[in-house]
Amino acid sequence: MIKGVIFDFDGLLVDTESVWYEAFKEVLLERHSVELDLAGYSQCIGTGNEVLYPYFHQIAGKSVDCEQLENEAYVKFKDKMKKPILREGVMEYLDEAKQNNFIIGLASSSSREWVMRYLEQLDIIGYFHVVNTKDDVTRIKPDPELYKKTLRDCNLLPTEAIAFEDSLNGLQAAKQAGIRCVIVPNNVTRNLEFINHDYQLESMKQEAMSEVIKKITGTCGAPSGVRSSIR
Repeated sequence: MIKGVIFDFDGLLVDTESVWYEAFKEVLLERHSVELDLAGYSQCIGTGNEVLYPYFHQIAGKSVDCEQLENEAYVKFKDKMKKPILREGVMEYLDEAKQNNFIIGLASSSSREWVMRYLEQLDIIGYFHVVNTKDDVTRIKPDPELYKKTLRDCNLLPTEAIAFEDSLNGLQAAKQAGIRCVIVPNNVTRNLEFINHDYQLESMKQEAMSEVIKKITGTCGAPSGVRSSIR
């Protein structure tokens, strides 16, 4: 029986990934006359700079200062993200999870400061029982450590949770932790070839969470009023 749901953050709840892509694309073209390939960049989504920076060196040369590139892209990112908005259907999923007394976790490869800033700005922080970020683990996605820790913190077995992800790296992390995973791609990850996932949506607006869980498990999840205890 499903007792909890675990959400990724960047690209899933808020489409920061598409904005970062546009920001990096503009800087690489302006500063280095390099066209940022969407397919190549999308392979870096859901992990950290240890993957992204080598990719920038590969396409723009070893001499590229990746930290400076990222700083310049962040200026553009902030301008584009002055008013962040939740992706379609996210609010409905959070409300449905709360109404069903699910334990709600968040597992993100971004920093805690980054994630908490947006959760507070969007006024959704109160929905989450557990928030884990790269600051809470030694290895981020595609390693399963973030998901394993979130399961422990939520007092959930892998079979009692469903993960929602937008990237290949996030999918791999969830599945290696033994969690069933629903893919909700964004504009950057939409054309990736997702395999080994349990279900895929164009957006959370497409189907109610209860219908998704029913299709994956054959049940609707935890009965009303039933909640696994949190340590």
